[in-house]
Amino acid sequence: MRIISGEKKGIHLKAVPGMNTRPTTDKVKEAIFNMIGPYFDGGRGLDLFAGSGSLGLEAMSRGLEHVIFVDRDRQAIGTIKDNIERCGYSDYSEVFRNDAERALKAITKRGLEFTTIFLDPPYKKQKLIELIEKIDQDKLLAAGGVIMCEHSSDTRLPEKAGSFSCLKSEAYGGTLITIYTHAAAEEE
Repeated sequence: MRIISGEKKGIHLKAVPGMNTRPTTDKVKEAIFNMIGPYFDGGRGLDLFAGSGSLGLEAMSRGLEHVIFVDRDRQAIGTIKDNIERCGYSDYSEVFRNDAERALKAITKRGLEFTTIFLDPPYKKQKLIELIEKIDQDKLLAAGGVIMCEHSSDTRLPEKAGSFSCLKSEAYGGTLITIYTHAAAEEE
């Protein structure tokens, strides 16, 4: 697992020890960033089921200024911190050990808005629609921002979720990537 493009291209990232975390493959990661970027001119990201931090770190390498990483697994948090340090992004990131719902409540209280949100929950425990609706309700996605959902290809997400609409959806083997944005932005 490595950073595949941008200023930190080629840096190898540690994987979370054990079998509880499913890393995003380089092929799928490249596809994700081709769909949502591939590069950014600043902005803030939220990597809500961060695992190793691979998606958020890739986004930083490609130009996001700041990323908040959230995972509830203690080993994942240690791995994220190691990978952030490995990339030299300690001053541009925050790491929190929490579940997704509680993390969103805490972030909402801070009044933050994100240009890019990554939702890559464990395939068997997905609550993607509820999370997207919470992101919508709390106005966490900036105008023109995107929500990237990585999920099992046997899980189909709706065209609309809250005030968001599906911008793209593509399958990569057993993985489906679905991108949402504000409905008004998608129609422009």
